[in-house]
Amino acid sequence: MADTITFYTNPMSRGQIVRWMLEEVGAPYEQVLLDYGTTMKAPDYLAVNPMGKVPAIVHRGKIVTEAAAICAYLAEAFPEANLAPTADERADYYRWLFFAAGPVEAAVTNRAMQWEAPAERKMMMGYGSFDTAMDGLESALAGKEWVCGDRFTAADVYVGSQVDWGLGFGSIPTRPAFAAYAERLRARPAYKRAKEIDNALIAEAKANAESVSAN
Repeated sequence: MADTITFYTNPMSRGQIVRWMLEEVGAPYEQVLLDYGTTMKAPDYLAVNPMGKVPAIVHRGKIVTEAAAICAYLAEAFPEANLAPTADERADYYRWLFFAAGPVEAAVTNRAMQWEAPAERKMMMGYGSFDTAMDGLESALAGKEWVCGDRFTAADVYVGSQVDWGLGFGSIPTRPAFAAYAERLRARPAYKRAKEIDNALIAEAKANAESVSAN
C-alpha cells in the first residue's frame, strides 16, 4: 500500500511510544526490527537516521525521527484519528508535548545518571531542578483528564509514555495525579495492543538469547 509506514524500532526502546501512536491512528505499517550496535549502526539505517537510534518512520518518502515529532506528525498525517489539536487545544498540546520532550526528559536522564549541577550553575539547566520539572509535569495534569482537557490527543501518547515509564521504572515520583493519569492511559485499547506486541517481541528476543547462550 502506498500509504504504509515503515517503522524502525527495537521493542526495548522509545520505539514503544511510536508503536502506541501507530496503533492509536490505525495506520498500516511494517516494522523493521533493529539491534543495538549492529543493524542500528549499519550504513543502510544511518542513511535513515544518522544518529543510529530508533524510533524512526518513513512515510510517503519522508523520514521522521524523534518520538515526540513522530507523534505530532502522525496526528496530522492521519486526521481521521482525531488526535491532532483543535485551535483551542493547540497551546496546551504543544506546550506540554515539548515540555515532556525537553525539561522532563533531561531531568529524568540526569537524575538516573546521578548528575547534579553545582548550585552556581543550576541556572544553566533548562529544567532548573528535577523537583521543579516534576512539579511542572504535575501542573499539566492537575484537574484534567488529559493534557488538553477532556479529550485524548497525540500529546497524551508522548507525555503519557513519560509518566507511564517513569512510574514503572521509578524514575519519576509516585504522585496521585501521575498514578490516575497512567491508569487512564493503560485502559486504552491501542495502548494494550502496542504493549502486547512489544512484550511478545521482548520475550522472543530473550528466549533466543537464552537458547544461544545454552549452546
